[in-house]
Amino acid sequence: MPSSEGSTVTFRGTRARPALREFALRLQAGVARGRAFDCLIADDEELRRLNRQYRRKDYATDVLSFPAADGGRFAGDLAISYQRAREQALELGHTTEDELCILMLHGVLHLLGYDHEADSGRMARAEKRWRAKLGLPVGLIERVTS
Repeated sequence: MPSSEGSTVTFRGTRARPALREFALRLQAGVARGRAFDCLIADDEELRRLNRQYRRKDYATDVLSFPAADGGRFAGDLAISYQRAREQALELGHTTEDELCILMLHGVLHLLGYDHEADSGRMARAEKRWRAKLGLPVGLIERVTS
């Protein structure tokens, strides 16, 4: 459930990064057009459990999105693996914080109904546009398609 202050970022098993809360609020105001969301940043074990429980896939993934059913002022929930973010950041040569922001952006787009597997590039274009506006390195979809 969203806080009265807007989008939240909860850290489980890793140290808090206050800049990510500010980034979440920027995503809420811009990308999500005022709709709040909650984001859990946890370890691979937690993401694997959630992926298994909700998607019936038994592996850790980098980001999971759970859109709100009602389409109201709350967009939904995200879960991000800190370990995946750290490893991907090392591979790509940018900071873990940048990778967490990329994953959060990607997840928020999913909360808004984008689906890169079925939307003929609509989500890829939106992710690229927002990534550029937010000053982020190459996004998830671009990595796979380039």
